[in-house]
Amino acid sequence: MNDHLVDRREAWSVVSRRVKATGRVQNYVEDVVTRPDGGTMTRQWVTHTGAVAVIAMDDRGRIAVVHQYRHPVAYRLVEPPAGILDVDDEPAIEAARRELAEEAQLAADRWETLVDVFTSPGGMQESIRIFLARDLHPVPRPDGFAIADEEIDMGLYWMDLDEIVEKIYAGQIQSPTLIDGVLALKLAMVSGRLDSLRPADAPWDARRAKQDRDTEV
Repeated sequence: MNDHLVDRREAWSVVSRRVKATGRVQNYVEDVVTRPDGGTMTRQWVTHTGAVAVIAMDDRGRIAVVHQYRHPVAYRLVEPPAGILDVDDEPAIEAARRELAEEAQLAADRWETLVDVFTSPGGMQESIRIFLARDLHPVPRPDGFAIADEEIDMGLYWMDLDEIVEKIYAGQIQSPTLIDGVLALKLAMVSGRLDSLRPADAPWDARRAKQDRDTEV
């Protein structure tokens, strides 16, 4: 058994940090980092607030998806309802509930943690928690929420789980949150794990690592 081969917290000492560009959600930074052998290396990376996504499955095995324009890649992607963690001290599960209501006008009576991922750990800080939401029912959008920007032309659709899986393997669906979430859900179903997923408020150590990284220099 390779019990030691798990992701674990580790932070090499940062000698200096330069913020080379700032944005509304992300900053571009350059760190000089001390290696374990005593030498140094320079790494450039993008900060990120973190995010949540929701694989919302109804009692017919359909998944709620949006079809959203993504300007950096010049694609309209099939994605789950999702959003960044940009409200101070808001628990991830509450952010997921809010995003599901805002983007899909849905609420769920049953929530579990499906999978946690770093989206691009070689160059971006973003961590994302993907939830499974079941026992769905319609709700109005939250008070004060206004549709804007890409969301104006987004749309909500229902797709069979197996249809999404087929389109993933055909290269017709490329959203990492949808791929990770749907394949994790499908595997949980076929392996008998669906009733033993982590609770919605399971510890998420990546968030603590982010907080430490943001304050280390």
